[in-house]
Amino acid sequence: MKIFELLTIPQLTGMQVIAGDSGTEREVESVNMMDAPDIIQFLKKNEFLVTTAYHFKDHPYMLTELARAMAEQGCAGLGIKTKRFLDEVPEEVIKLANQVALPIIELPLELSLGEIVNLTFQTILDKRAAELQLVLETHKQFTTIIMQGKGIQLLLHDLSRIIDRPVQLIDQHHKPITQPITNLDFYELIDGITFQSSKPSPISFSILSTKEECTLFPVLISDKKYGFLIIIGKIDNTDQLTLLTIEQATNVISFSLMKEIALKQHDRSIRNDFFLHFLDGTLSSQEEIIGRAAEFSLQNQQMYICAVGKIDGQLQQPTYIQQHEDTDELFDFIESDLTEKTPHIHFFKKGERCILLFEVQENIPTPSEFVEANLLQVQERVAKFFGKTISFGVSTLCQNFLQTKSAFKEAIDALSQGKLSKKKAYIQTYHTKDIMELMRQIPLEDLKNYYTFALSGFNDTKIEEEQSLLETLSVYLETHCQISETAKRLFVHRNTVVYRIEKCEEILGRSLKDSETTLQIRLALRIKTLLEK
Repeated sequence: MKIFELLTIPQLTGMQVIAGDSGTEREVESVNMMDAPDIIQFLKKNEFLVTTAYHFKDHPYMLTELARAMAEQGCAGLGIKTKRFLDEVPEEVIKLANQVALPIIELPLELSLGEIVNLTFQTILDKRAAELQLVLETHKQFTTIIMQGKGIQLLLHDLSRIIDRPVQLIDQHHKPITQPITNLDFYELIDGITFQSSKPSPISFSILSTKEECTLFPVLISDKKYGFLIIIGKIDNTDQLTLLTIEQATNVISFSLMKEIALKQHDRSIRNDFFLHFLDGTLSSQEEIIGRAAEFSLQNQQMYICAVGKIDGQLQQPTYIQQHEDTDELFDFIESDLTEKTPHIHFFKKGERCILLFEVQENIPTPSEFVEANLLQVQERVAKFFGKTISFGVSTLCQNFLQTKSAFKEAIDALSQGKLSKKKAYIQTYHTKDIMELMRQIPLEDLKNYYTFALSGFNDTKIEEEQSLLETLSVYLETHCQISETAKRLFVHRNTVVYRIEKCEEILGRSLKDSETTLQIRLALRIKTLLEK
């Protein structure tokens, strides 16, 4: 209780403050009785000391030293029986008590010090018992709300009503977990505020724009994650009932969030497992794929764009488990951040990569720009909250869900292309490769072997004749085997073209009217160009 409440105890009628009136708001947590002159070293903060002043009857000035020591240690106050061994409190002690706001209380003669101590303790215990009873009822009320499935939002409304202050629940990334109750920008409001200890304590601060005081109470979400219950409005440290009520609310909210997260992780694991089986081709039929996809709101007739993301560089963690946990935390952040703002995005994880399936809606005129804008926001948020960069490969538009397997491969290919360019925080869109780009991905030795096999007969001809024959053959095939057009492009007579083509067929031992032969030769001629480069 506070000093002024101590004076209202009916059984202690007759107690009055004779000095230090401004300190009657001091908190009384315990009571002590002075029975030795060296009591100073045994006093504690918020302790109320009662004495007959027997040890000061011959040296009343020593009360000044006692009062100063009590003020320095944060004691609650000093009670003295002034009509027993000390007629009055010295003026210098009164003056000092007023200066340091240490209440000095005159105790009634008819009550013994033991009675005063017992009555004070009994009142403190009764008050604490009443508070605890009320807190238990509040805890039961909060628990009932959650157990009945009414949700955290209703719990917050009840808490706000009980403590008569606005409240808001946010996650570790400063996003409201429930419907926002104010228009405050929590990202900017709490930017820079960090909890250093493993078990964080409440933090109070003032909002410059509104001059309102706010207090952040940590809410445990998992082993390493904390959300925050924001109480808008001043909370006195001595207001134990309010603090205990908030504590009960944070405990119930914590258990509720843990349950919700466990359920979400279970659902997410099932969804993710289905999609990975789909990518790996382990599902038996198209009908099975379409049916199971529909269970997860993945409609087959919907158009999609696939994006695959990967954190740039390596996570610098000492163990694989910690690296995995850090990756999961970052991907969970991306999922909640995207799906909260855009409901038509499906999120999956595959090893060190995250997979985003964007549903292309009819009201989106330029799907590629829509996807890129969302991915840019993800990159900005990841850099802000994690200090890391993430890159994405983006597929072309696919017409239905079954085609997303190919879209995934395109996105992986685009991601690899961006990595080859040594870029970071990039968004690389897949571009269809021409034949030359595809051949560049084949080992050089394999290209040489194919070229030698397809055009082996030309090695026995003279170099000049080989060049003219191959040049004629190339133009002939590019003009779809038209003799006149070939002669026109080579500036030679038509009969010359006929002679050279017949010569080529003789060397190859195959007819150029055979489609398989012409395909092999055209590829070989493209390889020849690539090898020369």
